[in-house]
Amino acid sequence: MPDQVDLAALIASRICHDLISPIGAISNGVELLAMEIADRPELALLSESAGNANARIRFFRISFGAAGPDQRIARSEVLSVLAGLAAGSRITTTWTSAPDLARREVRLAFLLLQCLETALPYGGTVTIHEANTFWTVQAKAPRLKLDQPLWDILRGSAAPAGLAANAVQFALVPAALAALGRKLAVTTDETSITLTF
Repeated sequence: MPDQVDLAALIASRICHDLISPIGAISNGVELLAMEIADRPELALLSESAGNANARIRFFRISFGAAGPDQRIARSEVLSVLAGLAAGSRITTTWTSAPDLARREVRLAFLLLQCLETALPYGGTVTIHEANTFWTVQAKAPRLKLDQPLWDILRGSAAPAGLAANAVQFALVPAALAALGRKLAVTTDETSITLTF
């Protein structure tokens, strides 16, 4: 029987797997309608929403889904997912890495990206760099907003009681680090946060 963390990841994988097909079908249907009915704002809205939903599901599948120790993921797939998320976002994300990556490492990088997003309510830039399995995930913005109890989790504190669903990524980072046998270094100043593992 899988432990609770693995079971939660399997549930996330199942949900994402089951949703990706109907969302893809909606996107295809909107494209077909657009061929017959051009320049309709309703179709543009549907197309944008379906594309965003597709990108989110792919992102969540990597972030929260199951990932075995030998599973790999291509940089091209990661870049495709991030490009889909970029539409309408106030956060610019830059990713550099080897062409072939350990899925568990990418999962951790995606969880940390979500942590950084919480500190960038006014927008900013995130740079994710991997070289020889050493990762740096850095956010920069003129104004940062840090919820200190959440960031303390990344420094080894227990998750606070009543953790909100939109902050679950903070609680998942320690388990993701343990699965890789890694430690996380957190450095912050007034305009940047740097996370390395």
